[in-house]
Amino acid sequence: MESRIEEIKKRIEPLRQEIIHHKVYSCINNIESLRVFMQYHVYAVWDFMSLLKSLQISLTCTSMPWFPKGRGDSRYLINEIVVGEESDIDINGQRKSHFEMYLDAMNQCGANTHEIELFVNTLLESGGFTKAYKAAGTPNEIKEFVDFTFIIATSQISHLQSAVFTFGREELIPSMFTAILDDVAKNSLVDISLFKYYIERHIEVDGGHHGQLAILMTQNLCGSDEVYWQEAGDMAAEALQKRILLWDGAYNKIKELGL
Repeated sequence: MESRIEEIKKRIEPLRQEIIHHKVYSCINNIESLRVFMQYHVYAVWDFMSLLKSLQISLTCTSMPWFPKGRGDSRYLINEIVVGEESDIDINGQRKSHFEMYLDAMNQCGANTHEIELFVNTLLESGGFTKAYKAAGTPNEIKEFVDFTFIIATSQISHLQSAVFTFGREELIPSMFTAILDDVAKNSLVDISLFKYYIERHIEVDGGHHGQLAILMTQNLCGSDEVYWQEAGDMAAEALQKRILLWDGAYNKIKELGL
């Protein structure tokens, strides 16, 4: 099964490189452009949490009465990831989800959180994505990214959920981004320490322990089924293509604003 993981990695590597070296990073050179980037990226942080919970629902019993569900090792893997993502330790030692940590970082550096908060609150009240997008004025690139995530998240097909989670998510932020943030911090009086902490934490966690747990989870779910492995590779590639479009949207907005 390790060879099948390597096959997927080889297949998606050109897309990964396109994301890691995306032109959006080269135009984040001041606090204003960073704020725009964050206003796009925050949606990926939010829907990542939803994809995570869809896997927990698929692989564990989340209702009462409780009954054992699925493989014990898969339950363990997803529950361990949930603990880290949903209740991590922020820069002050307080327990928060990564989404809440991201909002704190946006507020600290003056990025506009009104759109994402209006989106989330409208979705909570109405249950409808169309209403939430309209209320928040969500850009099309973000809509397409989130819509794809929720097609997978609501599919109840756990090997596809796991593939998108494993290969299409936050470890795609390059380590060189921390150097970009250092330059922004040097040239601005605005404090971005919470965002730097978030990025460093995500590179450490998603690129390390959680990344390995996710790979094991995908291996467990695909097993020896050739069709599952092919579908997993297809969805991983599509997830990366959606991320490229999201980054294109952020880049175009920064350029449109002349930042």
